Amino acid sequence: MKFIRITGLYIFIVSVLLSITTLFMGSYTLTSSSIEEAFSGKKSRVSETLTVVAKENGLLNKTYPNQFSFMEDVKILLNKYNTRITDDLTKERGISSVEKERVLSAATKEGKVIYSQEIINQSLSENKAKLLHDGTNWMYTSNKTYEYEENFEKDLTDKINEINRQLAGEYVLYDNKYTRFDITERSATGIITNNKVLFLFLTFGLGVIGSLMYIITGLFLKPIPGIKNNGIYFNNAINRGWVGIIVFGFLVSFYVLLYFYPYIIANWTNIVDPLKSIFIKNGSASQWFLYGILYTVSMIVMGIRMFIKYRHNQYQIVRTASVLFFQIIFAFLLVEILPLFDLPGVDLKNAWPLDYNFLTDWNVKNYLEAGHLGKFLFFWGFILSLVVVPVLVYFYGKRWYCSWVCGCGGLAETLGDPYRQLSDKRLIAWKIERWTIYPILIFAIVMTIVVGMNTYDIIATPNNPNNHTFLGINAYKINEWYGFFIGSIFAGVIGTGFYPILGNRSWCRFGCPLAAYMGIVQRFKSKFRITTNGGQCISCGNCSTYCEQGIDVRSYAQKGQNIVRASCVGCGICSAVCPRGVLKLENAPNDGKTRHEIPEVILGNDVNLFEMLEENK
Repeated sequence: MKFIRITGLYIFIVSVLLSITTLFMGSYTLTSSSIEEAFSGKKSRVSETLTVVAKENGLLNKTYPNQFSFMEDVKILLNKYNTRITDDLTKERGISSVEKERVLSAATKEGKVIYSQEIINQSLSENKAKLLHDGTNWMYTSNKTYEYEENFEKDLTDKINEINRQLAGEYVLYDNKYTRFDITERSATGIITNNKVLFLFLTFGLGVIGSLMYIITGLFLKPIPGIKNNGIYFNNAINRGWVGIIVFGFLVSFYVLLYFYPYIIANWTNIVDPLKSIFIKNGSASQWFLYGILYTVSMIVMGIRMFIKYRHNQYQIVRTASVLFFQIIFAFLLVEILPLFDLPGVDLKNAWPLDYNFLTDWNVKNYLEAGHLGKFLFFWGFILSLVVVPVLVYFYGKRWYCSWVCGCGGLAETLGDPYRQLSDKRLIAWKIERWTIYPILIFAIVMTIVVGMNTYDIIATPNNPNNHTFLGINAYKINEWYGFFIGSIFAGVIGTGFYPILGNRSWCRFGCPLAAYMGIVQRFKSKFRITTNGGQCISCGNCSTYCEQGIDVRSYAQKGQNIVRASCVGCGICSAVCPRGVLKLENAPNDGKTRHEIPEVILGNDVNLFEMLEENK
């Protein structure tokens, strides 16, 4: 068994090293076909003009040894393309500087500003006159007057620039991570793009095989129910040792590349193209499909480990099976299948405020344009967040979602299980938890209100129809900030990347707004609690050691006090590892007093038990 275990470990390490090596394999060549594939979702003029500009600047069919040198020229190419397409469209359909001067000259005579639709019609062609009228009619139909020509010229110039930008908007290619990724992925050539199935096996395939060889040997170990503290604090892999630091570095690097530099991992997305073609023939994988595959495969493999490790505990087996089911079906397969029927690829279990884009204009538009089923999915989002979540938390606590359904919790309970003992149990950590998670919930609520008002044009005005600001808060900016700091940095880079440093539930404990929302209900109005039998507790500390939420379970058990904490996710591991059966997860009547009551603790040898019995009669 030891030979199989060690062999599996080596196979897994080889697969990881090979995966890293593939990032630097192959070359990149910008061709007319790669440009057409990269921007197939845009109008044909985009790829045609970009091809012409690339050819004029000697970049077409030029081969680059790596994505970094390739990106340097792509940046130059995009800048020149945007200048060309904007100039061309301004001449064809927009308002040029010559035409602007013509309008200014007609509207400013003898030191006075007289601006009207008649002046616009006299100065411009019919199509352009209508364009300028629609964009600037508020300047003469709202009793607005200009005392100074400079003010009028500034307003007119700003509106004309905005009109020209809007005309070019559907053709402009922004130099951002998405554009860079699309070009890089389609321009990749060489050994990997020619042997995708082979490299899929050598990376993902060998990784899965090696992991399972290492894990399955646990079936042949002596079957001892529960967990013992067998030197976990001396293990370099799971107690911030050198192995853990390496894993930490790899995970953080992956999330940084995934969120901010996806073009660097373009070869990995090419490797999973054969899997994407299962859903779309000759389909090209995105970085999010790659992440979905990695996420799901990691949960399945480590879920098998959970089945083996907790095979004597029925609750853990069923709970693990549940999170795997919801991840595979709801978070992965349905998200890939629904778009094939022109429906939003939505995770049906992703509730607000965890789904912070629920009320953004583009998301609402996708729902409403998807027919009756799309409208139902939109309506379901409200029902899930405002009705289903609090009702089920009342009956079953947060555990129904955090430990049975949620994808974040599912990854924490499978891939993150080896690191659960690293969760900080100190009082200061509990204080930080409350100082961070509830402000994030408040921020999410404010953001949702502002974004929702923007989506339904509540904050727009007749004089400023493009207003996106409410009480000084810009709807797009607040959503962007939240997505960057909370959605990417906290939930991704820190929430998962820091497993080997902070434990497996740092996101759920300190940052998840949905966990905060459910925690308030669980703390005050839920039937769920963990009951304790203090008379049986031997203070071994297993329960506190393995609490991923940083709860000092032993202190409750020693007093025989029910554990009623907003942060508890009901994973049940504390009960599973208790050698005396002290802890029990229960749903009982919410009578308030007995749920939170601290029982009287008898201490010392000078207590007269007979007197106490007489007093209590």
